Amino acid sequence: VCWVLWHLWEEVSIMDEKNIPIRTYQVCNVLEPNQNNWLRTDWIPRSGAQRVYVEVKFTLRDCNSLPGVTGTCKETFNLYYHESNEDRESYIKESSFIKVDTVAADESFTQVDVGDRIMKLNTEVRDVKVTTRKGFYLAFQDVGACIALVSVRVFYKTCPLTVRNLATFPDTVTGADTSSLVEVRGSCVNQSEEREEPKMYCGADGEWLVPIGGCLCSPGYQEKSGTCKACSAGFYKARSSDAGCSKCPPHSHSLRDGATVCDCHSGFFRADSDPPSMACTQPPSAPQQLISVVNETSVVLEWSPPRRLGGRSDTSYSLELSSSSSSQLCLPCGSDVLFSPGQAGLKTTRVVVSELRAHTHYTFIVHARNGVSQASGAAGSAQSVSVTVTTNQAAPSPVSYIQATDVTRHSLSLAWQQPDRPNGVILEYEVKFYEKDQRERSYRIMRTFSRSVDVTGLNPLTVYVFHVRARTAAGYGEFSTPFEFSTNSDPFPLIGEGVNSAFLLLSVSGVGILLLISAAVFIISRRRSKYSKTKQDSEEEKHLNPGVKIYVDPFTYEDPDQAIHEFAKEIDVSSIHIERVIGMGEFGEVCSGRLRAQGKREIYVAIKSLKAGYSDKQRRDFLSEASIMGQFDHPNIIRLEGVVTRCKPLMIITEYMENGSLDAFLRKHDGQFTVIQLVGMLRGVASGMKYLSDMSYVHRDLAARNILVNSNLVCKVSDFGLSRVLEDDPEAAYTTRIPIRWTAPEAISYRKFTTASDVWSYGIVMWEVVSYGERPYWDMNNQDVIKAIEEGYRLPAPMDCPVVLHQLMLDCWERDRAERPTFSQILNMLDKLIRNPGTLRRTGGERYMQMQEQLLTPTPTFSQYRDTLAAAGYTSLDSLLALTHQ
Repeated sequence: VCWVLWHLWEEVSIMDEKNIPIRTYQVCNVLEPNQNNWLRTDWIPRSGAQRVYVEVKFTLRDCNSLPGVTGTCKETFNLYYHESNEDRESYIKESSFIKVDTVAADESFTQVDVGDRIMKLNTEVRDVKVTTRKGFYLAFQDVGACIALVSVRVFYKTCPLTVRNLATFPDTVTGADTSSLVEVRGSCVNQSEEREEPKMYCGADGEWLVPIGGCLCSPGYQEKSGTCKACSAGFYKARSSDAGCSKCPPHSHSLRDGATVCDCHSGFFRADSDPPSMACTQPPSAPQQLISVVNETSVVLEWSPPRRLGGRSDTSYSLELSSSSSSQLCLPCGSDVLFSPGQAGLKTTRVVVSELRAHTHYTFIVHARNGVSQASGAAGSAQSVSVTVTTNQAAPSPVSYIQATDVTRHSLSLAWQQPDRPNGVILEYEVKFYEKDQRERSYRIMRTFSRSVDVTGLNPLTVYVFHVRARTAAGYGEFSTPFEFSTNSDPFPLIGEGVNSAFLLLSVSGVGILLLISAAVFIISRRRSKYSKTKQDSEEEKHLNPGVKIYVDPFTYEDPDQAIHEFAKEIDVSSIHIERVIGMGEFGEVCSGRLRAQGKREIYVAIKSLKAGYSDKQRRDFLSEASIMGQFDHPNIIRLEGVVTRCKPLMIITEYMENGSLDAFLRKHDGQFTVIQLVGMLRGVASGMKYLSDMSYVHRDLAARNILVNSNLVCKVSDFGLSRVLEDDPEAAYTTRIPIRWTAPEAISYRKFTTASDVWSYGIVMWEVVSYGERPYWDMNNQDVIKAIEEGYRLPAPMDCPVVLHQLMLDCWERDRAERPTFSQILNMLDKLIRNPGTLRRTGGERYMQMQEQLLTPTPTFSQYRDTLAAAGYTSLDSLLALTHQ
């Protein structure tokens, strides 16, 4: 650093405590008042830094050791800087410099110290924000001290080049502010690919913070010492998400480095659906010991599994069938042949084949296959076994359809089709019939050689049931399914032959009316029965569910881990992907990200983490919020997804609310919602609080800042982590942690937190919502708020606030907590307002106008009242006592 001397600074060589000469700049003009001595550096390039640090090492003489300098001697000096794009400014006005700080010494020396060679060196560091010019000058102003500058070091901080999660983050200059975080995007190392966009934040102290995302080694490569190395021969890696290289599975090999899959040995195969980690396998050999049992037109086939399964467990079987006769070979098998349990994809080694033709030669071929049979291209005959059988004679199949014709009072004619499978020459048919009411207790049999028969001797207007079966040389087949037919009744004479047509019409109409009445009576009785049963079921359900569950305080558990594992689900940290930092909580960072639970779709979540170096109490308080939240299940209560307690950092995972806190959301959208929308938001909060009060839970910190809003404007109660400071500390009513502006008077004075005190807080939330996030009681301090409430002051109606809403607020702020409404009553009131939006039109401004009109309306004078009473005979106070309301 080059220096420019102004006034009385001198460049002097001195000896340090080790008798080594050092160069210093000194000034010690303490006898004269009003000193103004300057020492300036040469131009210093900024080099991209946004904040530089100046380390000054100096010695300073104690003014008390200097006789006769009272009032003129100083023990401080001033540090200034001046930004400039030029490095050739030979003279700079003092007024152009900006003061950084007044520097004082921690250690000063006396004349005795110098004689004893005691070097009392001071080191001070100051930081300067430099962002507007290419460089800057530093200047030191002496105002009357005896000082020697030993060294000045100027530096800036960077986050050094680093590799994190296989992503390279370059050397990064820190931000301009001491609290700023510089977001830096990393680049994947060679032979790697992004798993999630890698990001980190460079802190003001030169430390990297909050690694997000990262990279994975590409297929064929694995991570070693922060780089991706190729898998060696004999190893492979199929996916980037795999942990590392794996040895080739059995019957496979890799001959080069960086293999993504191992090739199968000759004669071994891998199916398309087989993962690369699976051993290569072979097709099965043929099934063994195929046997058949013929039963008329059915065949039972059984076999043993192949001797060699090929190293797989997915062997299946299929049957191929062909038939032949003396006239033609390889007849196609009919589609009506039945295979039980099936013909293809079989896992069992037994099949029953039925509905075959009689006296026919059939060849059955059983194939064995597995997942690599098609990939191997092996011939089907090499993996199959066959057997040929001849079916026996068999009875015919049942007749499938019967038709009735020429129906009279005492007879009818039946006709039917030949059975689908006659299984030989039909010798005769047998017809069985009986009256339906007799239920086969008394039936008759008729036989015929043809496919029709005339049935006589029947009763009029009677329903008969008919069955038909066929007979061959093998015997009778089964009877057909029942067919019902009815004979005719005694006929009426034709119209015009002595019967009255009007009588016939009335008879038919009467029958129809009776049928309609019967149907109506039946339906009504069924409905009454159903209603009675529903009512009874409802009463039983009420009896079985007399109430809701009650909140359990996690602080009653001796072990906080027991409470957290009882009420919250443990989440695998690998399923959580942090994306960005969205804020800072009491215990650490709050981030947003995604959660992919096994078997469920990916969802966006908020992630609270516990910062490192926490105490046992901080850990218990942190986890207690999750233990509380995990007991709640309501659409207007923030939902807990789970916790991470088995690794660090500890995390609480909740649903993500896109619009953030209600107060900030309303301030951002001031005046953009209708009154009905605002009431809808309040209704959601009231519904959530009713649920909490039903569970006997007292929130204690209900405020718009603790209500979260999602993208559908659904409001949800959150922040269940307020510690019980009011119960543990008698003086806690006036601590900064207690929300005085939202807290009921009895809770502040006597630490009586109840659902009624939550109702008071809800009234404040109503005021916040209608005023679009304005601060309750404005700029009054806490003590003034407490005093005003005690004196009966209540918040006035916000601008354009409906009268009914402000009255509901005032009801919530009743001094006597027993007079405040319950959350159930509040919810009912808001529902009525939503159903009748006209009640929300009258605002405080309209009420003011009505009061003005009443004040301007002329009122009767005292003399008018006196004259009216006197005329009615009321002339004394005693007579006035007799007045009635009328």
